[in-house]
Amino acid sequence: MASLLRARNAFRGSMASLLRGFSNVPENTVYSGPMAQTPNKRVTLRHLREKHKSSQPITMVTAYDYPAAVHLDTAAVDICLVGDSAAMVVHGHDTTLPITLDEMLVHCRAVARGAKTPLLVGDLPFGTYESDPNQAVDTAVRILKEGGMDAIKLEGGSPSRIVAAKAIVEAGIAVMGHVGLTPQAISVLGGFRPQGRNVASAVKVVETALALQEAGCFSVVLECVPPPIAAAATAALQIPTIGIGAGPFCSGQVLVYHDLLGMLQHPHHAKVTPKFCKQYARVGDVINKALLEYKEDVTNGSFPDVHHSPYKISKTDADAFSSELQKLGLDKAASAASEAVQKMDTA
Repeated sequence: MASLLRARNAFRGSMASLLRGFSNVPENTVYSGPMAQTPNKRVTLRHLREKHKSSQPITMVTAYDYPAAVHLDTAAVDICLVGDSAAMVVHGHDTTLPITLDEMLVHCRAVARGAKTPLLVGDLPFGTYESDPNQAVDTAVRILKEGGMDAIKLEGGSPSRIVAAKAIVEAGIAVMGHVGLTPQAISVLGGFRPQGRNVASAVKVVETALALQEAGCFSVVLECVPPPIAAAATAALQIPTIGIGAGPFCSGQVLVYHDLLGMLQHPHHAKVTPKFCKQYARVGDVINKALLEYKEDVTNGSFPDVHHSPYKISKTDADAFSSELQKLGLDKAASAASEAVQKMDTA
Protein backbone atom coordinates (compact mmCIF):
# COMPACT_ATOMS: atom_id res chain seq x y z
CA MET A 1 0.00 0.00 0.00
CA ALA A 2 2.84 2.38 0.92
CA SER A 3 4.61 1.65 -2.37
CA LEU A 4 1.38 2.40 -4.23
CA LEU A 5 1.04 5.77 -2.52
CA ARG A 6 4.68 6.61 -3.30
CA ALA A 7 4.12 5.73 -6.95
CA ARG A 8 0.97 7.85 -7.14
CA ASN A 9 2.70 10.85 -5.54
CA ALA A 10 5.63 10.47 -7.93
CA PHE A 11 3.19 10.43 -10.87
CA ARG A 12 1.48 13.60 -9.61
CA GLY A 13 4.83 15.33 -9.20
CA SER A 14 5.92 14.44 -12.72
CA MET A 15 2.59 15.65 -14.13
CA ALA A 16 2.84 18.92 -12.20
CA SER A 17 6.33 19.44 -13.54
CA LEU A 18 5.09 18.72 -17.06
CA LEU A 19 2.14 21.11 -16.74
CA ARG A 20 4.45 23.87 -15.55
CA GLY A 21 6.03 23.67 -19.00
CA PHE A 22 2.76 24.70 -20.64
CA SER A 23 1.53 28.29 -20.84
CA ASN A 24 -1.35 29.22 -18.58
CA VAL A 25 -2.07 32.29 -20.72
CA PRO A 26 -5.60 32.20 -22.20
CA GLU A 27 -5.59 30.84 -25.73
CA ASN A 28 -7.21 33.92 -27.24
CA THR A 29 -4.25 36.03 -26.09
CA VAL A 30 -1.65 33.71 -27.57
CA TYR A 31 -2.81 33.74 -31.17
CA SER A 32 -2.92 36.87 -33.27
CA GLY A 33 -6.17 38.58 -34.15
CA PRO A 34 -8.65 40.81 -32.35
CA MET A 35 -9.18 40.35 -28.65
CA ALA A 36 -12.58 38.99 -27.67
CA GLN A 37 -14.93 41.78 -26.65
CA THR A 38 -16.41 41.48 -23.20
CA PRO A 39 -20.19 41.49 -23.69
CA ASN A 40 -20.91 42.87 -20.24
CA LYS A 41 -18.63 45.84 -20.88
CA ARG A 42 -18.74 46.65 -24.58
CA VAL A 43 -21.90 48.41 -25.78
CA THR A 44 -23.55 46.25 -28.42
CA LEU A 45 -26.48 46.62 -30.80
CA ARG A 46 -28.54 44.68 -28.25
CA HIS A 47 -27.78 47.31 -25.61
CA LEU A 48 -28.81 50.07 -28.01
CA ARG A 49 -32.06 48.28 -28.85
CA GLU A 50 -32.81 47.91 -25.15
CA LYS A 51 -32.17 51.62 -24.51
CA HIS A 52 -34.32 52.55 -27.49
CA LYS A 53 -37.13 50.25 -26.38
CA SER A 54 -37.13 51.79 -22.90
CA SER A 55 -36.86 55.36 -24.30
CA GLN A 56 -33.43 55.96 -22.76
CA PRO A 57 -31.50 58.58 -24.78
CA ILE A 58 -28.41 57.30 -26.62
CA THR A 59 -25.19 59.32 -26.48
CA MET A 60 -22.68 59.50 -29.31
CA VAL A 61 -19.53 61.62 -29.69
CA THR A 62 -16.83 61.64 -32.34
CA ALA A 63 -13.21 60.74 -31.58
CA TYR A 64 -10.20 60.63 -33.85
CA ASP A 65 -7.29 59.62 -31.60
CA TYR A 66 -6.32 57.62 -28.53
CA PRO A 67 -6.61 60.41 -25.90
CA ALA A 68 -10.10 61.42 -27.04
CA ALA A 69 -11.16 57.77 -27.09
CA VAL A 70 -10.00 57.31 -23.51
CA HIS A 71 -12.04 60.35 -22.45
CA LEU A 72 -15.17 58.96 -24.14
CA ASP A 73 -14.52 55.62 -22.48
CA THR A 74 -14.22 57.27 -19.07
CA ALA A 75 -17.45 59.19 -19.62
CA ALA A 76 -19.27 55.96 -20.60
CA VAL A 77 -20.55 57.42 -23.87
CA ASP A 78 -22.64 54.81 -25.71
CA ILE A 79 -21.25 55.20 -29.23
CA CYS A 80 -17.89 56.49 -30.40
CA LEU A 81 -17.96 57.67 -34.02
CA VAL A 82 -14.69 57.90 -35.91
CA GLY A 83 -16.12 60.42 -38.34
CA ASP A 84 -14.82 61.71 -41.64
CA SER A 85 -15.21 65.10 -39.93
CA ALA A 86 -11.59 64.39 -38.99
CA ALA A 87 -10.82 65.91 -42.38
CA MET A 88 -11.94 69.28 -41.03
CA VAL A 89 -11.21 69.32 -37.30
CA VAL A 90 -7.96 67.32 -37.39
CA HIS A 91 -6.51 67.73 -40.89
CA GLY A 92 -7.66 71.32 -41.44
CA HIS A 93 -9.62 70.86 -44.67
CA ASP A 94 -12.69 72.96 -45.45
CA THR A 95 -14.84 69.89 -46.17
CA THR A 96 -14.91 66.18 -45.34
CA LEU A 97 -14.18 65.14 -48.92
CA PRO A 98 -10.34 64.98 -48.98
CA ILE A 99 -9.79 62.37 -46.23
CA THR A 100 -8.72 58.97 -47.55
CA LEU A 101 -9.54 55.46 -46.40
CA ASP A 102 -5.95 54.90 -45.26
CA GLU A 103 -6.10 58.07 -43.16
CA MET A 104 -9.43 56.98 -41.68
CA LEU A 105 -7.95 53.60 -40.77
CA VAL A 106 -5.16 55.30 -38.80
CA HIS A 107 -7.77 57.22 -36.80
CA CYS A 108 -9.89 54.08 -36.32
CA ARG A 109 -6.99 52.03 -34.95
CA ALA A 110 -5.98 54.76 -32.51
CA VAL A 111 -9.55 55.10 -31.23
CA ALA A 112 -10.00 51.33 -30.95
CA ARG A 113 -6.98 51.18 -28.63
CA GLY A 114 -8.47 53.79 -26.31
CA ALA A 115 -12.23 53.16 -26.25
CA LYS A 116 -12.95 49.81 -24.64
CA THR A 117 -16.66 50.18 -23.83
CA PRO A 118 -18.45 52.31 -26.46
CA LEU A 119 -19.77 50.80 -29.67
CA LEU A 120 -17.20 51.83 -32.29
CA VAL A 121 -18.54 53.15 -35.60
CA GLY A 122 -16.30 54.18 -38.49
CA ASP A 123 -17.34 56.48 -41.34
CA LEU A 124 -16.89 55.32 -44.92
CA PRO A 125 -15.02 58.23 -46.51
CA PHE A 126 -16.08 59.86 -49.75
CA GLY A 127 -15.01 57.95 -52.84
CA THR A 128 -14.71 54.55 -51.18
CA TYR A 129 -18.19 53.08 -51.55
CA GLU A 130 -20.12 54.87 -54.29
CA SER A 131 -19.02 52.88 -57.36
CA ASP A 132 -20.82 49.60 -56.66
CA PRO A 133 -21.88 47.35 -53.77
CA ASN A 134 -18.68 45.31 -54.00
CA GLN A 135 -16.56 48.39 -53.42
CA ALA A 136 -18.78 49.34 -50.48
CA VAL A 137 -18.45 45.90 -48.88
CA ASP A 138 -14.68 45.83 -49.42
CA THR A 139 -14.30 49.22 -47.74
CA ALA A 140 -16.56 48.25 -44.84
CA VAL A 141 -14.58 45.04 -44.31
CA ARG A 142 -11.35 47.04 -44.07
CA ILE A 143 -12.91 49.42 -41.53
CA LEU A 144 -13.69 46.42 -39.30
CA LYS A 145 -10.64 44.21 -39.94
CA GLU A 146 -7.95 46.88 -40.17
CA GLY A 147 -9.60 49.66 -38.19
CA GLY A 148 -10.99 47.61 -35.30
CA MET A 149 -14.48 49.10 -35.59
CA ASP A 150 -17.73 47.37 -34.65
CA ALA A 151 -19.87 48.98 -37.35
CA ILE A 152 -19.74 51.48 -40.20
CA LYS A 153 -21.68 54.61 -41.14
CA LEU A 154 -22.49 55.74 -44.65
CA GLU A 155 -24.14 58.92 -45.88
CA GLY A 156 -27.08 59.51 -48.17
CA GLY A 157 -30.22 57.79 -49.31
CA SER A 158 -29.99 57.55 -53.08
CA PRO A 159 -30.94 54.15 -54.55
CA SER A 160 -27.25 53.26 -54.95
CA ARG A 161 -26.55 54.09 -51.28
CA ILE A 162 -29.50 51.99 -50.16
CA VAL A 163 -28.18 49.08 -52.24
CA ALA A 164 -24.72 49.59 -50.74
CA ALA A 165 -26.11 49.62 -47.20
CA LYS A 166 -28.07 46.43 -47.86
CA ALA A 167 -25.01 44.70 -49.35
CA ILE A 168 -22.87 45.62 -46.34
CA VAL A 169 -25.51 44.36 -43.91
CA GLU A 170 -25.81 41.11 -45.88
CA ALA A 171 -22.02 40.76 -45.60
CA GLY A 172 -22.48 40.63 -41.83
CA ILE A 173 -21.51 44.21 -40.96
CA ALA A 174 -23.70 46.55 -38.90
CA VAL A 175 -24.57 49.79 -40.71
CA MET A 176 -25.62 53.21 -39.42
CA GLY A 177 -27.35 55.42 -41.97
CA HIS A 178 -27.13 59.20 -42.29
CA VAL A 179 -29.75 61.50 -43.84
CA GLY A 180 -30.58 65.20 -43.89
CA LEU A 181 -27.50 67.33 -44.35
CA THR A 182 -24.93 64.88 -45.70
CA PRO A 183 -21.58 66.71 -45.81
CA GLN A 184 -20.17 64.41 -48.51
CA ALA A 185 -22.89 65.70 -50.85
CA ILE A 186 -22.11 69.42 -50.56
CA SER A 187 -21.33 69.52 -54.30
CA VAL A 188 -24.97 68.64 -55.00
CA LEU A 189 -26.48 70.46 -52.02
CA GLY A 190 -24.58 73.67 -52.80
CA GLY A 191 -22.86 73.82 -49.42
CA PHE A 192 -23.66 72.89 -45.83
CA ARG A 193 -27.40 73.48 -46.07
CA PRO A 194 -30.12 72.24 -43.70
CA GLN A 195 -32.65 69.83 -45.21
CA GLY A 196 -36.35 69.15 -44.66
CA ARG A 197 -37.37 72.81 -44.69
CA ASN A 198 -40.13 72.38 -47.25
CA VAL A 199 -42.71 69.65 -47.76
CA ALA A 200 -40.92 67.75 -50.50
CA SER A 201 -37.58 67.82 -48.69
CA ALA A 202 -39.19 66.85 -45.37
CA VAL A 203 -40.99 63.87 -46.89
CA LYS A 204 -37.75 62.81 -48.56
CA VAL A 205 -35.95 62.79 -45.19
CA VAL A 206 -38.56 60.44 -43.70
CA GLU A 207 -38.74 58.21 -46.78
CA THR A 208 -34.96 57.92 -46.95
CA ALA A 209 -34.74 57.00 -43.27
CA LEU A 210 -37.38 54.30 -43.81
CA ALA A 211 -35.48 52.96 -46.83
CA LEU A 212 -32.27 52.72 -44.77
CA GLN A 213 -34.18 50.85 -42.06
CA GLU A 214 -35.53 48.47 -44.71
CA ALA A 215 -31.96 47.94 -45.94
CA GLY A 216 -31.03 46.68 -42.47
CA CYS A 217 -29.46 49.72 -40.79
CA PHE A 218 -29.48 49.56 -36.98
CA SER A 219 -29.71 53.34 -36.58
CA VAL A 220 -29.97 56.55 -38.62
CA VAL A 221 -28.29 59.90 -38.05
CA LEU A 222 -30.54 62.90 -38.75
CA GLU A 223 -28.45 66.00 -39.41
CA CYS A 224 -29.64 69.59 -39.64
CA VAL A 225 -33.38 69.07 -40.07
CA PRO A 226 -36.20 70.91 -38.27
CA PRO A 227 -37.28 69.23 -35.00
CA PRO A 228 -40.79 68.32 -36.26
CA ILE A 229 -39.26 66.44 -39.20
CA ALA A 230 -36.88 64.60 -36.87
CA ALA A 231 -39.80 63.79 -34.57
CA ALA A 232 -41.77 62.37 -37.50
CA ALA A 233 -38.86 60.26 -38.70
CA THR A 234 -38.20 58.98 -35.18
CA ALA A 235 -41.85 58.00 -34.76
CA ALA A 236 -41.96 56.31 -38.17
CA LEU A 237 -38.87 54.20 -37.56
CA GLN A 238 -38.42 51.14 -35.39
CA ILE A 239 -34.68 51.81 -35.06
CA PRO A 240 -33.09 54.65 -33.06
CA THR A 241 -32.40 58.04 -34.61
CA ILE A 242 -29.31 60.02 -33.60
CA GLY A 243 -29.76 63.75 -34.00
CA ILE A 244 -27.21 66.45 -34.73
CA GLY A 245 -28.81 69.83 -35.19
CA ALA A 246 -32.16 68.04 -35.38
CA GLY A 247 -33.78 69.05 -32.11
CA PRO A 248 -34.69 67.12 -28.95
CA PHE A 249 -37.04 64.50 -30.36
CA CYS A 250 -34.48 61.96 -31.63
CA SER A 251 -33.58 58.74 -29.85
CA GLY A 252 -30.11 60.09 -29.12
CA GLN A 253 -27.67 62.89 -29.87
CA VAL A 254 -24.19 63.24 -31.36
CA LEU A 255 -21.71 66.11 -31.36
CA VAL A 256 -18.19 66.55 -32.66
CA TYR A 257 -15.61 66.19 -29.87
CA HIS A 258 -13.73 69.38 -30.71
CA ASP A 259 -16.93 71.42 -31.02
CA LEU A 260 -18.55 70.41 -27.72
CA LEU A 261 -15.29 70.95 -25.83
CA GLY A 262 -14.53 74.30 -27.45
CA MET A 263 -11.15 73.00 -28.57
CA LEU A 264 -10.63 75.39 -31.48
CA GLN A 265 -10.85 78.93 -30.17
CA HIS A 266 -9.77 81.08 -33.08
CA PRO A 267 -11.64 83.48 -35.40
CA HIS A 268 -11.93 81.14 -38.41
CA HIS A 269 -13.38 78.27 -36.44
CA ALA A 270 -15.73 80.62 -34.60
CA LYS A 271 -17.27 81.41 -37.99
CA VAL A 272 -17.76 77.76 -38.98
CA THR A 273 -18.75 76.28 -35.61
CA PRO A 274 -22.28 74.90 -36.08
CA LYS A 275 -25.08 76.99 -34.58
CA PHE A 276 -26.59 73.87 -33.02
CA CYS A 277 -23.48 72.99 -31.02
CA LYS A 278 -23.45 73.65 -27.30
CA GLN A 279 -19.94 74.23 -25.96
CA TYR A 280 -19.60 72.45 -22.63
CA ALA A 281 -16.12 73.89 -22.09
CA ARG A 282 -13.63 76.28 -23.64
CA VAL A 283 -10.71 73.89 -23.68
CA GLY A 284 -9.05 75.86 -26.47
CA ASP A 285 -8.69 78.89 -24.18
CA VAL A 286 -7.11 76.70 -21.50
CA ILE A 287 -4.66 75.26 -24.04
CA ASN A 288 -3.72 78.70 -25.37
CA LYS A 289 -3.14 80.04 -21.85
CA ALA A 290 -0.97 77.04 -20.93
CA LEU A 291 1.13 77.36 -24.10
CA LEU A 292 1.71 81.08 -23.49
CA GLU A 293 2.77 80.41 -19.90
CA TYR A 294 5.13 77.66 -21.05
CA LYS A 295 6.68 79.97 -23.64
CA GLU A 296 7.13 82.69 -21.01
CA ASP A 297 8.73 80.30 -18.49
CA VAL A 298 11.20 79.01 -21.07
CA THR A 299 11.99 82.54 -22.26
CA ASN A 300 12.68 83.90 -18.77
CA GLY A 301 14.58 80.78 -17.67
CA SER A 302 12.20 79.71 -14.90
CA PHE A 303 11.53 76.35 -16.59
CA PRO A 304 12.87 73.82 -16.04
CA ASP A 305 13.76 74.44 -12.41
CA VAL A 306 15.25 71.98 -9.93
CA HIS A 307 11.87 70.36 -9.32
CA HIS A 308 11.61 69.47 -13.00
CA SER A 309 15.20 68.26 -13.33
CA PRO A 310 14.96 64.97 -11.42
CA TYR A 311 17.91 63.02 -12.81
CA LYS A 312 21.06 63.21 -10.67
CA ILE A 313 24.73 62.35 -10.93
CA SER A 314 26.90 62.04 -7.86
CA LYS A 315 29.60 64.67 -7.24
CA THR A 316 32.26 61.98 -7.53
CA ASP A 317 31.01 60.89 -10.96
CA ALA A 318 30.52 64.51 -12.04
CA ASP A 319 34.16 65.33 -11.15
CA ALA A 320 35.38 62.21 -12.96
CA PHE A 321 33.25 63.17 -15.96
CA SER A 322 34.82 66.64 -16.05
CA SER A 323 38.30 65.11 -15.86
CA GLU A 324 37.51 62.85 -18.82
CA LEU A 325 36.28 65.83 -20.81
CA GLN A 326 39.51 67.70 -20.07
CA LYS A 327 41.52 64.71 -21.27
CA LEU A 328 39.59 64.93 -24.53
CA GLY A 329 40.52 68.59 -24.83
CA LEU A 330 36.96 69.71 -24.12
CA ASP A 331 37.81 72.25 -21.42
CA LYS A 332 34.76 74.41 -22.14
CA ALA A 333 32.43 71.42 -21.80
CA ALA A 334 34.17 70.38 -18.55
CA SER A 335 33.67 73.87 -17.10
CA ALA A 336 30.01 73.89 -18.15
CA ALA A 337 29.42 70.55 -16.43
CA SER A 338 31.10 71.71 -13.22
CA GLU A 339 29.14 74.97 -13.17
CA ALA A 340 25.90 73.08 -13.74
CA VAL A 341 26.62 70.86 -10.72
CA GLN A 342 27.23 73.91 -8.54
CA LYS A 343 24.07 75.66 -9.73
CA MET A 344 21.90 72.60 -9.17
CA ASP A 345 23.36 72.10 -5.71
CA THR A 346 22.67 75.75 -4.86
CA ALA A 347 19.12 75.54 -6.16
